[in-house]
Amino acid sequence: MIAASAYRLQRLLLPPTCLLCGADGALGRDLCAGCAAGLPRNLLACSGCAIPLAENSAAGFCAECQTQPRSFDRTFAPFRYQPPVDFLICGLKFEGRLSHARLLGELLTAALVERTEPLPDCIIPVPLHPRRLRERGFNQALELARVAARQFRIPLLAGGLRRVRYTTQQTRLDAHRRQTNPLGAFAVGRWETGARVALIDDVMTTGSTVGECARVLRAGGASEVEVWALGRTGVSV
Repeated sequence: MIAASAYRLQRLLLPPTCLLCGADGALGRDLCAGCAAGLPRNLLACSGCAIPLAENSAAGFCAECQTQPRSFDRTFAPFRYQPPVDFLICGLKFEGRLSHARLLGELLTAALVERTEPLPDCIIPVPLHPRRLRERGFNQALELARVAARQFRIPLLAGGLRRVRYTTQQTRLDAHRRQTNPLGAFAVGRWETGARVALIDDVMTTGSTVGECARVLRAGGASEVEVWALGRTGVSV
């Protein structure tokens, strides 16, 4: 109650302003109606990994999901990782602009509200290694997860997964090395086995990181793992 009152007071004193163009925000968000309309929505996507499908593709699964089983059940990524979504994510991730986390989390939850799928039992963010966490000062996936957990009143298990091996940042690796880089990097934390889990990350590229996380969660007793990522890269052919 106190937190909600403080938030309303903050909005009264500091009305929402678009983080992209500086105009007045709409719907209580730091995003104006015009910029919101221009966001690159991921409308035609693979049901398994959410990779954007070509415009002439039939809805369903991409070729890779049809031939290679995934460790997660499905993926929801409402936006393509293109401007200006990439600007907002990079501003959060590499420049520490936590105001972007609130907006991105609100955009993710607004898109989730439009779905008909049942909500999970808990939300688990993809963790950072303690060394990377000290370098960055925060975990961007956890910041997004906070907004979703508050919106849907779902338990947020920040320690549901632990990163036990320090790895090179995926953005610095080629596609082949990205596939093997996360292997053995995660361990299951404390949570209730048999739960249906939503695994949250900011961007999904090859799917290797969330795939390894999902494999560990499955081995730890998760009955279902759905990936929630704000942005998705690539286009399936």
